Amino acid sequence: MATAKVNAANDFLGTGRRKSSVARVRLRPGTGKITVNKRDLEAFFTIVQHRMDVISPLIETGKRDSVDISINVSGGGVTGQSGACKLGISRALRKLDAETYEPLKKAGLLTRDSRMSERKKYGLHKARKATQFSKR
Repeated sequence: MATAKVNAANDFLGTGRRKSSVARVRLRPGTGKITVNKRDLEAFFTIVQHRMDVISPLIETGKRDSVDISINVSGGGVTGQSGACKLGISRALRKLDAETYEPLKKAGLLTRDSRMSERKKYGLHKARKATQFSKR
């Protein structure tokens, strides 16, 4: 029981959202290991661009090999999930070290991307797609 309290005090939490995805990030001082939904980063994000999105806050602040990260992400697709992880890591890094604020802000990593999917309207196939117009 006592070890759980000590461990929880060393954790820095950050929540990231992008499209329909939500990522809960737990960051602690360590060796640079990143797990996403109890899987390795390379196993979860198979596309290189998504992996680079996730680790970009760590590269920007120079903390790639000094923190261990555990991420729980749900909802949306792979692109939204990688964006949510990026924002969650940025927010957790800011809690870990206040000096990381400037490089993260300058790189635009602390801004939430608010673009969402437009809702479907009645009478249409999708948000804007309608049936083909027939003159005769």
